[in-house]
Amino acid sequence: MTPCLRPLLFGLVLMPLAAQADRPLAVVAPWEITGLDPSTSGYVFARMRVAETLIDTDADGQPAPGLASGWQVSDDGLTWRFTLREGVTFHDDSPLTAQAAALSLEHALAKPGILDSAPIVAIEAEDADVVVHLDSPFAPLPALLAHSTTLILAVDAFDDEGRATQMIGTGPYRVASVAPPQRLTVERFDGYWGETPAIGSASYLAVGRGETRALMAESGDADVVFTLDPASRARLARHDRLALHAEPLPRTIVFKLNAEHPFLEDERARQALSLAVDRVGIAAGLLRHPEAAAAELFPASLGPWHLGLNTNGGLAADVAQDVERARELLTQLGWETNGRGMLERDGEPFQLTLRTFSDRPELPLVATALQDQWREIGVALEVAVGNASEIPSGHRDGSLELGLMARNYGLVPDPLGTLLDDFGTDPETMGGDWGAMGWRDADVAAWLDTLRQEADMDARAELAGQVARRLNEAMPVVPVAWYQQTAAVNAELEGFSIDPLERSYRIDELRWGE
Repeated sequence: MTPCLRPLLFGLVLMPLAAQADRPLAVVAPWEITGLDPSTSGYVFARMRVAETLIDTDADGQPAPGLASGWQVSDDGLTWRFTLREGVTFHDDSPLTAQAAALSLEHALAKPGILDSAPIVAIEAEDADVVVHLDSPFAPLPALLAHSTTLILAVDAFDDEGRATQMIGTGPYRVASVAPPQRLTVERFDGYWGETPAIGSASYLAVGRGETRALMAESGDADVVFTLDPASRARLARHDRLALHAEPLPRTIVFKLNAEHPFLEDERARQALSLAVDRVGIAAGLLRHPEAAAAELFPASLGPWHLGLNTNGGLAADVAQDVERARELLTQLGWETNGRGMLERDGEPFQLTLRTFSDRPELPLVATALQDQWREIGVALEVAVGNASEIPSGHRDGSLELGLMARNYGLVPDPLGTLLDDFGTDPETMGGDWGAMGWRDADVAAWLDTLRQEADMDARAELAGQVARRLNEAMPVVPVAWYQQTAAVNAELEGFSIDPLERSYRIDELRWGE
């Protein structure tokens, strides 16, 4: 691809370098624009800073004021009041009112989305407040209102049936043109309530193939390119005109274990399998990111859920690869090495099947690495690569022994909603399709239930740490590596950073260098 294609792709003509203030920005990422409704494509408009939510996040990934300047909850935990920021206008110059915000949230609630997990009874407008009524306390509500499906749009953005037919937000950029599923152009909104962006216009192009995205960064047809494959990163790192960035995401490659399986029901067996994993080798050799090695489920972007473990040791257990210790634990459980170097107990071989899927191309590679590493301790592993649906179906029918997957703990700033499903309190299920299988801990269930209702941030942080520690000890789900968001950026751009929660591309913080 040559630089001359850039105007064709984005409908923009590059200005002379001297006119840096008018120089447009070109962003390329894999994610298609499936429509204008926040329920389907809200993430694109949020990331391109077109529309905003009541709640934002701070530098630690915790809920912070957004379009709501503050909020409070009643003593019984059933009524939340979100007070709107003053002086905010939509891109059609209509004012942000509690009625408009409540209407957007009512439309979001009526469609499949993140608000389904909250026990919401009603959403009302009272003066400058948006009032949300619940039928039971739900402390993570502010975190849910930071999700892109809850974007606040102008009243005229919706038709009579509640469908978004226009994207009229409050962000520092407004839509200039949109052509689903690939293209979006935005321009600076001079009436923005916050700081005015330095860059006047920007384009977004959805490009599914990683090789094409990398070529666009290499040729200069794009200024910011997200989600690079390992081979492309190595090549682009040699280009002086590009700067490469990486940030761990709250999405973790994990394997879940059937804790009711006779080989896995003892905690020591699960710990042995974890100790045998060479996380640094997998992260460096397969993912090309040594720092992605995950000693725990939750990366630093999830605040109090992150314990600060590393691959040289930890608070709850030794998490470095330790083959000898793994063998010791398995010997304690009665496993003996046979003449072929494999483990047996009562004449039965230690043999398991791990299911995974190829939708994420790195998972089969990681599965093969686990197969090799566990063979070293005498465990025979069969890898079955199929559809992603085979893990939840195997969970439900009890046939799953091990499942390798990528679990997103950062759909909202507070991972509690995901954890309630994965490790929840229902004695019948004892964990969701993508969470614990055949494992239940009364303390974890109680802590999660308290977190569901507890509003005090210090108490919540303490409980989050307790849950994270217990999960790292019992290992119903074992972390392998954290995902890294990667980007290739035009070296002339200043102020670039990656949002670890992927809520924003932060284009309003960028500027062209002198």
